[in-house]
Amino acid sequence: MPTLTSAPGSKPERSQRGFTLIELLVVLVLVAIATASAALALRDPAQAQLQREGERLVALIETARAEARASGLAVQFRAGNSDSGRAFEFNGLPQRIELPTQWLGEPVSIDFEGDSRALQLGPEPLLPPQSLRLRLADQQLRISSDGLRPFAIQQGAP
Repeated sequence: MPTLTSAPGSKPERSQRGFTLIELLVVLVLVAIATASAALALRDPAQAQLQREGERLVALIETARAEARASGLAVQFRAGNSDSGRAFEFNGLPQRIELPTQWLGEPVSIDFEGDSRALQLGPEPLLPPQSLRLRLADQQLRISSDGLRPFAIQQGAP
């Protein structure tokens, strides 16, 4: 008595060998995710801290710049000195405005580019182009403005 699978003229089932395309793609996606997470876990801690400090400093500089414009005061950003115990300072802000003056982690060095020893933050809305470099260990980060746009971290800057 013939069964449905053994009907006359039907082909016998072949055993499958190897992987399907879907299975290979799933494995490749899992390998890519594992590689990306390992690369993020191995990020240089000095570079991560420098990036965090740079983003924070840009926010502080832009806050001081906005306050300088609003109050009509000449405000400067300067590197601090060991006598004052400050890593950096904002000169010219009103007494009611207190911005942080310390780094969050290890001390970062500030190098102003050009002949300047400070950033001019106002009160004029249009300032000269200005930039500075932050250094931590063998890592560095450049923060600059063309004078009209806000200060920002320049990616890929040596």
